[in-house]
Amino acid sequence: MTKPTTSEHGGVPLLCLPFAGGGANFFRPWNGLGLSGAVATPLQLPGRERQLDEEPYRNLHAAADGLLPAALEAAGTGPVALFGHCFLGAALAYELTRRITESGNEVVHLFVSAARAPSAGPVSDVSGMTDDEFLKHVEKTTGRRYAAFDVPEIRELLIPTLRSDFAMDEGYRPRGGAPLDVPMTAVYAADDSFVTRDEVTKWQDTTAAHFSLADLPGGHMYLADDPVPLLELISKTLAAGRVESGGLPHETA
Repeated sequence: MTKPTTSEHGGVPLLCLPFAGGGANFFRPWNGLGLSGAVATPLQLPGRERQLDEEPYRNLHAAADGLLPAALEAAGTGPVALFGHCFLGAALAYELTRRITESGNEVVHLFVSAARAPSAGPVSDVSGMTDDEFLKHVEKTTGRRYAAFDVPEIRELLIPTLRSDFAMDEGYRPRGGAPLDVPMTAVYAADDSFVTRDEVTKWQDTTAAHFSLADLPGGHMYLADDPVPLLELISKTLAAGRVESGGLPHETA
């Protein structure tokens, strides 16, 4: 992972956590799509992309602990923001936010997208499903069909990691503790058939700081179809936060 700094790029690192089956490469184009005041900084989980040969996590707390050193390296001596989409990315972003703040670093904002709050419990139980049943469930959950799974060799490589991602959700239970003292924005996709607006709204119980709910167009994987409205929301939210804290909004270089 390349370590960005605020002074070099004119924005805080936006630590991006992968959704189930996703990897760091999904987020890399964001810096060229109008994101301002932040630098998209993906954190990579093992078992995908360049780390395909590494054993994937099956425990979400272990994954958050494992990602913490990279998150702190990206933060350096400055603040960070975090973004996570769907059950895996949002839960990882939430758990990492707790760990980063407990380490003494500042998190200026947490963005969670198209995900139930941690108190809702697991989204599904796929442990007893055959591979075919599991892939149909993934397609139904995300509203997208992945052509890569039609290639037997690729399917054999990818399914174990995808199953591990769902296993992290099935076994995840948030640990006790006070609500975060971090501003939060929860994003709900208007045509999401998997997560309801009320379920997304319950994220407000996880923070004692300012909470806002934002509706964006599209289905559950809206950010894959058109990330620009999301990036505009993130940019405006971070800029507003800097104004409120006495800073001046600034653009990325």
